[in-house]
Amino acid sequence: MVVARDYEEFKKAREKLDGSVGFVPTMGALHDGHISLIKRARRENDFVIVSIFVNPTQFLEGEDLDKYPRKEEADLKICELAGVDIVFMPTINSIYHQDELKILAPKIRGYILEGAKRPGHFDGVLQVVLKLFNITKPTNAYFGKKDAQQLALISSMVKDYFLDINIVPCEIVRDKDGLALSSRNVYLSDEERVRALSLSRALKKGAELLSKGILDSEIIKKEMEEILKKNVDRLDYIAIVNREFKEIDKVEIGNSIILVAAFVGNTRLIDNIWV
Repeated sequence: MVVARDYEEFKKAREKLDGSVGFVPTMGALHDGHISLIKRARRENDFVIVSIFVNPTQFLEGEDLDKYPRKEEADLKICELAGVDIVFMPTINSIYHQDELKILAPKIRGYILEGAKRPGHFDGVLQVVLKLFNITKPTNAYFGKKDAQQLALISSMVKDYFLDINIVPCEIVRDKDGLALSSRNVYLSDEERVRALSLSRALKKGAELLSKGILDSEIIKKEMEEILKKNVDRLDYIAIVNREFKEIDKVEIGNSIILVAAFVGNTRLIDNIWV
């Protein structure tokens, strides 16, 4: 396994790969969710590249950039055991430069839900992902469905900029108790983790209502809110959208996503189900 820490070092290693390439971009602190992406990339490609880069441009002022979990030694061991061919771990200065071109998220879909709560966040996400795509030149790129809005915007970027990359959406991985895996889960105390389970319980309630034929978005959101408001410290949103991220009055089975974002303690968590 090659560990490349700047563009030139990575480029030399990438040139030796002759075959299909699966790419998994991460910010490190790898968990079973990341491992599931890497394993799928390993199954479906001749070679696998993983990037580990805590991207500063997607963090807003006052967010957790400085304390974001960093576990380099453990991450490299995970990648080695998972059969990764190249790990790209660039420095900030090797990715960003003075007075460089910008890429901006779309004015509507990039500024609703996560974009409304974190304005400018998706500008930074798209900026770094486009750079990483151009550097790694993957055949297939793997993203988790938990970051559903991010996944939708990256898919749009690939289409709008005519990038020859296949985006592969991957299912959410959960702990045995139902909590969606996230690097930020380490911030939760034992008591907060118990309350955090209300996110998955609320989504389960939404799915239960759908199974009974209840498709009205307001009814579903109200039932979910009853579960969440007793447990979370701040509810950012409950939303029901179609796959184009337009809010809908009634769930369209096979074309909808139910999303929730909330603070438990000081930790902001997101979760969703695709229905």
